[in-house]
Amino acid sequence: MDDPNAESERLDTIRSVMPGRWDLDALRAGAMVCVTLAVPFRVLAAVVGSDSGGLNGLFFVIFLFFFVVGAGCAAWVQRTGTPLSHAVVTAAATFLVVEVVFVVVRLARGTEVPWFGIFFTFSVVLLCGIIGGFLGNRLQMRGVVPSSRR
Repeated sequence: MDDPNAESERLDTIRSVMPGRWDLDALRAGAMVCVTLAVPFRVLAAVVGSDSGGLNGLFFVIFLFFFVVGAGCAAWVQRTGTPLSHAVVTAAATFLVVEVVFVVVRLARGTEVPWFGIFFTFSVVLLCGIIGGFLGNRLQMRGVVPSSRR
């Protein structure tokens, strides 16, 4: 069985190197995964539109899946002992930044902004962040480490 003091000593070592609550490198890595992998499917869904039948829904599910992956990445690589908060903050902040860009484009074009859809999607993205946080934490607990720490 694992020694509870060993985990405390590990976190104390991390805190001596990283005195803050947030591991900015982990947040950046998770956000880059979300932007690189999820946002193209958001753009495809916007281009295809809602008249395409199930294709728009498929792009939405893929978009959400990659938010789980990005949030899980942030949770997995963080070194402060707070995987869930890193995952949720990564998912939420990335979604909000990307969605602000889409809203500005819609307002500039004079098209309608679906506020309810944005808030609904935001709540689902938060759930994706929680799921990614649990998955990233599970990887850490199993001893799987990023290649940069080997």
